[in-house]
Amino acid sequence: MSKTRNKFSLEVRARAVRMVLENEIDDRSRWSAITSISNKIGYA
Repeated sequence: MSKTRNKFSLEVRARAVRMVLENEIDDRSRWSAITSISNKIGYA
């Protein structure tokens, strides 16, 4: 059994994925969208 815990709920993670997919059109790359969204939700 893993001793790590997920920092974010399933709902927050699902929302972050949707935000990345929606925003990757505006950003230069998927990685750019991921870093942008991670900053917005307080992950990075």
